[in-house]
Order: sequence, then structure tokens, then C-alpha cells
Amino acid sequence: MTIRPPTPSRRALLRALAALPVSALVLPELPGLAGTAEAAAPTSGSATRYTIVPFLDSDDGTVDVYQSDDATDFRLLRSSAYTPPGNRIRDASVFRHTDGYYYLTYTTHTWQDESTTIGFARSSDRANWTFLYDYPVPITNLSRAWAPEWFVDSDAGVNVIVSCSTTDDEWIFTPYVLTATDSALTAWTSPVALSGIGPNHIDTYIVKTGSTYHAFTKNETAKYIEYATATTLRGPYTISRTGDWAGWGSYREGPSVIRLDNGGWRIFFDGYGDGTYYSDSYDTFATWTAPTALPTLSGTARHFTVIKETVSGGPSIPKNATRSFQSANYPTRYWEEQSSLLNLPVLTASSATADRQAATFTVVAGLADPGGYSFRDGSGNYLRHYDFRGRFDANDGTATFARDATFIARAGATSGSVRFESYNYPGRYLRHYNYQLRVDTSPGTDLFRQDSSFVPVTPWA
Repeated sequence: MTIRPPTPSRRALLRALAALPVSALVLPELPGLAGTAEAAAPTSGSATRYTIVPFLDSDDGTVDVYQSDDATDFRLLRSSAYTPPGNRIRDASVFRHTDGYYYLTYTTHTWQDESTTIGFARSSDRANWTFLYDYPVPITNLSRAWAPEWFVDSDAGVNVIVSCSTTDDEWIFTPYVLTATDSALTAWTSPVALSGIGPNHIDTYIVKTGSTYHAFTKNETAKYIEYATATTLRGPYTISRTGDWAGWGSYREGPSVIRLDNGGWRIFFDGYGDGTYYSDSYDTFATWTAPTALPTLSGTARHFTVIKETVSGGPSIPKNATRSFQSANYPTRYWEEQSSLLNLPVLTASSATADRQAATFTVVAGLADPGGYSFRDGSGNYLRHYDFRGRFDANDGTATFARDATFIARAGATSGSVRFESYNYPGRYLRHYNYQLRVDTSPGTDLFRQDSSFVPVTPWA
């Protein structure tokens, strides 16, 4: 939930207010939440789907719905998908319940106004939403209830973590937990403050690994996202990382943490200071990559959470079979190994036998993940990226080689085509550039999707 207003004068006011002295997933059978899916590439015929429901920087009266198969390239599912019957909608959090419906909870007023309710809506398809109710959060002298976030697990049930302030200091927020007491999500326990996080923390987002609860929460005085852990949902939490501990810098909010298909973790945040939106960790939150912008969304979409699901209809490529790979947008051109490098020359039935053999590959289970794919040439060498160039080398048995030689299949830009995402560099795809195959970062354009789409076809040899 942003308390950063749109004008410099208001920003200065809120910084001063926030600086006043202070006197706050391992989810079996509960699909769609952050960290619920196992960290593995989707199996043949299935696909990963990430969904976000942001409000726009220019309009907090409605929300759009975007989806992605790789957590990087988000495509619009529906604009203005939900407009509440009254008030506003900000900071929408979404999850899929066991009844098969998707549920939103959200902030119901702008930052300027008192906001003592949180809103709820429901959808069967993520594109069409029905208003359910506004829930008055029962806290004495409540001033603002902001940024409600779903949290669900087998131990703690269905919960909403909400940041609340009272009228004696309307800009000092504390995280509270509400727990649903019915499966219809219409009745809630009394709010309980999360022990150990303390006041002047906002936008608290929780994921669970094993028996540990990990909380990411924005310190509104320092403007940094901090990190805390506990053994129970309600705490006590121990804040162990403060300041610029992750290298994200300040003025970021609305954290949302999900598991990627390659086992890493990605934190999304509203980087209103510089427009960056995500960062990755491969050592269970100890270190993180540099903050990065999201193609097409950075600077436009505001505060959102991300849910991950496994759905049907993904690419299906037989393994332990030979195939050739045709460019989707240059159909006379095919993958071919040339001097150990992967290029995209023109091939025809009259091409030399050696060229046709060099354009034929054995598709096998991914060396780093059997749900992914690896590609072997006729001599037994594997396609891998090296300096982000596609090339064939002998498998040296290392974990690094296995990851470099593993790709996750994503749906292509045209019917029957497939895109191959780097396993260890999410968001980078095999694509042709000057008819050479590289592993490049997607800018979210249609041209890049076409350049990175290939059709598995009958082998040339």
C-alpha cells in the first residue's frame, strides 16, 4: 500500500509524518498462492501461470488483470476487469480458494481518506469479478486498514494480513492477522497484531517454507523492506535484516514473494522510486539479484500480489525422440549446429546431408530438471548457453553445465510453436538474432516472442 502521494509536497508531508517517533509456502491442496507449487518445470502438456491484479498509477478506481507463463512477460488478460460498486480499489491481493473461485481483497479508499474497511470480490475465471462485501475491520479507533494480503497454509488456515493505524496516529501502521472462520470467507476472527514486527511497518507479506514463516515488511520510517522469521504465523517474529540488506534500495513497497519453476524465489515490489519491480534469490532469501524492471508494466501497474498455478494446455514435446526446429517467423530457416555454435540457416530438401544431420537433435529430459528439456547433437554434445550464445559442448557433469543446458518450454507466439526459456536465467529465451541463436532477455515485444518461437518438426535426418 503506497503512502507516497503523487505530488512532491504531499510526499514531503508523508515522509515527515512517517518519521515521527514511535510511543508492525508450503501449501498442500490449496492452489494458487505464493510458494504453493513445487519448484519444478511444468510437465509435458501443462504450463505455469502467474496472475496479477494491479491498479494503475493513473486510476485507483479499477484494476486490470495480467497473466504470464514465466513471471516476467505479463500480458493483459482484461483491462478494467473489476470496478467496485463504491469507493476505490488499491493494493489488490488475489488467491484461488479450494472452492475453485479466485478471491480479491483490497484497500477501499485512497490514501488521503480514512479507510476502515477492506473489500472482497470473487471470480471464476479471473476476468469477470463479482463484488462480495466491504468488511469493517474491528479495531478500536481505527483510522486506516490498508494493503490486505492473503496468506494460507495447512496449519494457519485462510488469513488476511492487513496494515492498520488508529486515530491517535493515523500514519503509524501495524500488521494484524484476520483468520477466516468459515469456508465462504464471510466471517473472521478478531484482529491480532503480529508479534515482533511492531508499529510503523506496512505491506507485510508472508510465505512459509517447512515450518518457518518468512515476513517481508516495509519499514515506513526507513523506507526499506525488512525481513523477519517466526515459527508460528502470529509470531513472535525476529527482524534479522534491515536497511539496504538486499541491495534493493529504498522507496519500495508492496512485496509479494513466489517460487519460480527453477527453485529460486522472486520478490515483486512496487518500485515507485525508480520503476524496478522484481529481484531473485537462490539461497532462501539471503542474497538477491539487482532490482529489475518488468516489461510493459514498470511505472504503470501499482501494488499487486502474484499467484502461481499449474494449468493444462502447455507445450508437449516428446522426449528421447529426434526433432528439427523451424523458426516460427522465418519458416525456411532451422536450428543447425555450425562449428559447435547454434545458428539458423536456410535448409531445404536439397541441402547437403551433413547440414541436414547438423539440424537434427535428440530431445531429452532436462539435465537439471526432468520437467525441462535438453538437446543433444549427433556426437552426444549438449546445447547450452555460454556467454549467452547457444553452443554445443560435452557434458562435464557439473551442476552449472546441467543448468546451462536445461530449458523450460513455454507456449510460442504461433500455433504449434514453443519458446525455450533458460533454466538458470529466468526471463531469457533462445532467440535468433542475425540468424544466430542467443539466450536474450525478453523486452515483452511481439517481435521478440516471434524471434524466440520455434516449431518442432520431423527431423531432417
